[in-house]
Amino acid sequence: MSNQNSKYVLVFDHGTSGVKAAICSMYGEVLDFVFEKTPVYLIGKSGAEQDPDEWWKAIITTTHQLIDKDLVPIDDIVAISCSSQWSGTIPVDANGNHLMNAIIWMDSRGAPYLKKTLKGFPKISGYPLKDIIRFIYKTGGAPGLSGKDPISHILYIKNELPEIYDSTYKFLDCVDFLNLKFSGKFAASTGSITLHWVTNTRNIRNVRYDNSLIKRFKLDRTKLPELKDPTEILGSVKTTVADKLGINQNTKVAMGAPDLLCAIIGSGAVKDYQGHVYIGTSSWVICHVPYKKTDISHNIVSIPAVIPEKYFVVNEQESAGACLNFLRDNIFYIDNESYFGNPAAYVIFDKIVENVPVGSDGVIFTPWLYGERTPIEDHTVRGGFFNLSLNTKKEHLIRAVFEGVAYNTRWVLRYVEAFIKRKMDPLNIIGGGAQSDVWCQIYADVLNRTIQRVEEPIQANARGAAFLASVALGYITFNDIPNLIQYSTIFHPKPKHVETYNRFFPEFVTIYKNNRKIYKRLN
Repeated sequence: MSNQNSKYVLVFDHGTSGVKAAICSMYGEVLDFVFEKTPVYLIGKSGAEQDPDEWWKAIITTTHQLIDKDLVPIDDIVAISCSSQWSGTIPVDANGNHLMNAIIWMDSRGAPYLKKTLKGFPKISGYPLKDIIRFIYKTGGAPGLSGKDPISHILYIKNELPEIYDSTYKFLDCVDFLNLKFSGKFAASTGSITLHWVTNTRNIRNVRYDNSLIKRFKLDRTKLPELKDPTEILGSVKTTVADKLGINQNTKVAMGAPDLLCAIIGSGAVKDYQGHVYIGTSSWVICHVPYKKTDISHNIVSIPAVIPEKYFVVNEQESAGACLNFLRDNIFYIDNESYFGNPAAYVIFDKIVENVPVGSDGVIFTPWLYGERTPIEDHTVRGGFFNLSLNTKKEHLIRAVFEGVAYNTRWVLRYVEAFIKRKMDPLNIIGGGAQSDVWCQIYADVLNRTIQRVEEPIQANARGAAFLASVALGYITFNDIPNLIQYSTIFHPKPKHVETYNRFFPEFVTIYKNNRKIYKRLN
């Protein structure tokens, strides 16, 4: 480890809900942060976009507010590193200007064009046999049939917006677009490009584009960016941007990574099979593994990690904290300006939930408000409350939402543990939802696992992005990271609660199995 303890990283944690600017030490200490919301624009039943100009304005605003706090000398901020929402698509021209709104990870408008491309028989899990063999052999996975991967976004643009497709110089994922804004360089990392499903990942030391996969989608290879290693320094910040942000012109721009890749580093779970749970707008259970493997039935694969020569297990449930947002803004506080859109409502929810019986008196909530990815990929499934009675009160509904999100995580965990052929216990927990003591305890009880809350769990993405810059600049190695992580609270499962949840969880799964055809007809 370097003895230069006074150098810092300007980190941008760019999520679906907004942009957080933070100043982090090379050893993961988050000195302070500033957050600004950015809106999501929902289009019909399947479209979801954001305006990159609003991202950039939020970056400028939060940086100024952070720099004005005079936390560290400007000369000691030596790098910029980004964590960003994954599976987004921004077409840009040769001058780096975006040609339309970003199509984000929630958008499934490209699904029909993906399915049209992947036509043929016989089929396995919706994929032609020949294609599924080709994709799994080369990439480890395959484009989600829900149409939410960048490759589907690009097919949507090609078919619905051909003038934009023709004008596009490069298609960039979100973190790579932000890096372009900072450095002026068009590039993707071998991590961020993965969900395009056009790279051969069989040799983890030589991840590269695969021309046959690109040809399968009838894409123009020149519209895809150059590939870099996730631990590289992309370059220095552009002079005009440095002046606008108020930082030095020799500040380095690290490659950074998408949110899942940063979160696992920031959670401290860098050793093989050491897992973590994230609760944010969405949720996931992730761990590193030393091998390439695929479970196509449950949409779980291992893909390149940011740590050299490692893969990590990928799965994601679409709606977690988003379910509490829905409860707050669409049901309980729709007409209350003091709580509508206000995170303070979560504190109220916590206090209410603490006094509701475990299991919510039999009320079960399914958190599939925007379809689902894992352990089932089904863009037509929707959320709901089940087993309501005249005795059901709002407090039952609130606790049922907390429990329903955890039930879905248990469903995912079951298949992740089958994938790695071992039990993950304990599990580190991070994200905004991990700030809730009651939700962490529910997770411990529903999963029947010890839950270790990482200190400042909401800062895990920012911490992970800072660690990536620190590794790139030679201050630390990945092996140092577990010793740099602290835990604020340990939550142990309570046997009586576990018994209750063991009884209700199978009913949660049965609700999906018995109603999936209804969802398909309705949606």
